[in-house]
Amino acid sequence: MFTGIIEELGEVVAVTPRDQAAVLAIKGPQVTSDARHGDSIAVNGVCLTVVEVGDGVFTADVMAESLLRSALADLRPGSRVNLERAALVGSRLGGHLVQGHVDAVAQLLSRQPAEHWEVLTFSLPKPLRQYVVEKGSITVDGVSLTVMTVDEETFAVSLIPTTLALTTLGSRAVGEQVNIEVDVIAKYVEKMLGGRR
Repeated sequence: MFTGIIEELGEVVAVTPRDQAAVLAIKGPQVTSDARHGDSIAVNGVCLTVVEVGDGVFTADVMAESLLRSALADLRPGSRVNLERAALVGSRLGGHLVQGHVDAVAQLLSRQPAEHWEVLTFSLPKPLRQYVVEKGSITVDGVSLTVMTVDEETFAVSLIPTTLALTTLGSRAVGEQVNIEVDVIAKYVEKMLGGRR
């Protein structure tokens, strides 16, 4: 479980393709400072398991399911990635409950800069529309954000300078794909209500 508060901007140092899988090597001195084999680290919002760690770099296996459901397949050596270690019981929940299980990939449609913030608008995949509400929580590339506006096809978030500076969202180009995870509580509520809307 994660909170969506990014701890560090890491860098992909190697991508090793495997049959319907890949191995990522990622540099992240902060998140690897206490990492061990088997620990969980979210990479752009995808929960990955540490296989090896050393010299500020960790490796993780990425299976076909994760490659198909996320934008991790777009990563190349040099790509910057948002990193967060799994939350500790008793720590502050600065964002919201994030599983690290990506629901879909969305596209950045526009950036509207202002003096003290920037509004980013993303496509909203149809299967996720019932889970995204104005002023609700959403995770974009592992970053816990508040939905500013939403309609049938898009949603927008407003980012402060700190978020723009300390996450990949500050440099994402229009047209690029991002990982989306909706609020898991909304999915459980829907299930308990038998899928009624």
